[in-house]
This record gives sequence, structure tokens and C-alpha cells, in this order.
Amino acid sequence: MNYYIIIPAHNEEAFIGLTLRSLVEQTILPTKIVVINDNSTDKTADIVSAYSKEYSSITLVNKTSEAIHLPGSKVIQAFNKGLETVDDNYDFIVKADADLIFPKNYFETIISHFKSDETIGMVGGFAYIEKNNDWILENLTDKDHIRGAFKAYRKATFKQIGGLKPAMGWDTVDELLCKFYNWKVVTDQSLQVKHLKPTGANYNKTARYKQGEAFYSLGYGFFITAIASAKLAMMKKKPLLFLDYLNGFWKAKSAKKPSLVSDEQAQFIRNYRWKKMKEKLIR
Repeated sequence: MNYYIIIPAHNEEAFIGLTLRSLVEQTILPTKIVVINDNSTDKTADIVSAYSKEYSSITLVNKTSEAIHLPGSKVIQAFNKGLETVDDNYDFIVKADADLIFPKNYFETIISHFKSDETIGMVGGFAYIEKNNDWILENLTDKDHIRGAFKAYRKATFKQIGGLKPAMGWDTVDELLCKFYNWKVVTDQSLQVKHLKPTGANYNKTARYKQGEAFYSLGYGFFITAIASAKLAMMKKKPLLFLDYLNGFWKAKSAKKPSLVSDEQAQFIRNYRWKKMKEKLIR
């Protein structure tokens, strides 16, 4: 199976070399690796250029954008810029972060999952962070969710869900739309990806309301948003984030922000979320 990897990168000189090294050492190599250098002011572009001279599969694409870090929109705008540079001759496409070390068999295992069942639309492993000289699970999401840092999409699935939305919540709406269109989402606990920079390390204060806005744009409605906000704030061990998330939801509702999904999809998403919550209560 042919697969392409697109990596948005902004000031990742400390990590991008490690990421690329782990990709060129895969047991089944990617056909193309496109790194989008998104306005970096460090040596990110130089490091990628050096790799591209050594490996013909690696391409550097330079992009200029605002320096402010806004979760979701900036990274997917960069991803989409990379997507414009590749052809359609892939079996699956990967959005990856620039601060990861993949195990050598990562994509060989991803391929075996896709080959095992034609209804599997997305596959991913799990993120691990270093703590006290040990690599531990970066436990921010449910075990059935693929982290935004490494998403692999079957081509047909990627096309049907309309690609990736340049907004916070993109890495939740993609999986919900997968389920809406009856694709399976598979996570593999044997695939441990080293995440070198903890999630949210660059988020600024203006971004804190964005999560609530994302819940609104996913069609959650207030009650599901409140439950999801409480859970996420507790997982991040920052209870006051709960209020920021709710604030973001109401701001988005008042401003009548556009939704990322249709009314039919929003209804499906709410039903799916309630079903998952009930299952957890029964357990």
C-alpha cells in the first residue's frame, strides 16, 4: 500500500530531525513525506532540506502565516497547503506532528489493519510522553480515539468526510463523520509513539475558549458540552478550564458561529455521544 505523510511544522528544530529519522527507518517506507514549514524562525527548514537531499521521498514546502498559535485552524491550513502539492496515488494519507518518534513497525502495522478489513477508515496508535525518565501514556482521551498528532486515513474515507476542517475540533469531527458514514476507527495499543512535546504546550490564553467553541461547532448542544468540558478539565487537572470551555460555547452560540457539520450529522453526533455516555455508566 502506498502512503503519504504530511507534517505541518512551526519552529520544530529540536524535534523534526528525530521525526524524519523515525520515518525513513520504517519497515515499510512512505512513498512521500511532505513537511510544511509554517513560518518558522529557527532552523526547521534547513534540517528538512538536508533530509530532502538525502531522501527523495522528502519534500519541503514553505508557507507564510501569522505567528499566533491557534489550535486547529493553523495546523490544518498548513496540512491543506501540503495536500495541494501531492497527487492522488495513495492508499492512505497521514497527518503527523513534527515532534514524534514512531516505532519502526508503526506503518507496517497500520497497513495490516487497513488490509484486514475494507471498512476500516482510520487507524492510529497511542501517544507516550517522558516523565521521570520513563515513557508513560499521554492520557488525555478515550482509548478509542486517535490523537490528532498521528492520523492515518484510508483514501475513500478521507474523501468522503471532506478532508480535514481548518478549525479546532477537526480531530474529533473526522472520527464522528467516519462513524456517520459507517467507517470503523481502530486504535492499536501496541503502537507506542513518543510525543516529544506535551499537547497544548504552545496554547496561549486567547485559545482557551476555543475548546468550547469547538464543542458548539460539533453540534454537541449545551448538556453534552458541559459533560465533555468537565471531563476534559479534570483530565488536564485544571478544573477552572471548565468555565472557559462553557464560556467559549456560549460565545460561539451568541455569535452564531458556523457549524462543522450538517443538521443531520449533528443529530447523529448527539445520539452517538449520549449512547457512549450511557455505556460508560452501565459498565
